[in-house]
Amino acid sequence: MPTFTNSKFLRATPQQVFAAISAGERLARWWGPAGFTNTFQVFEFKPGGTWNLVMHGPDGKSYPNENRFGAIEPHKTVVVEHPSPPNYRLVISLTPADGGTTVTWAQTFEDADLARRMEPIVVPANAQNLERLAAEVAGGNTL
Repeated sequence: MPTFTNSKFLRATPQQVFAAISAGERLARWWGPAGFTNTFQVFEFKPGGTWNLVMHGPDGKSYPNENRFGAIEPHKTVVVEHPSPPNYRLVISLTPADGGTTVTWAQTFEDADLARRMEPIVVPANAQNLERLAAEVAGGNTL
């Protein structure tokens, strides 16, 4: 199964980064590629919890998403499963690094052909997502 991996170093602790992921109101501010906004309908941040949202694109279209949280290890790992097409699993890893945290975003698709077609969209979108996370964390929002 193809996996697309992006990483970014943030000048913040793993606790500060995790706080920007685990709090629904903060996650809604940065989730998605550049220009997207979000409306969360259900946000149960716990293993097995449901996360339903609508992503609103800069093109004016709305993109409903149904997700489920897999494993959650505070300050270390969050797994997001996207069981509807396109099916994928996203593992967000937080690794302490000198002066901050390296965030690794590994998105694995079930369908290799679909993944190849989506690669030109997914790879830059994931990098933009990490940029938006960095901006949220740098905005002075702490624990």
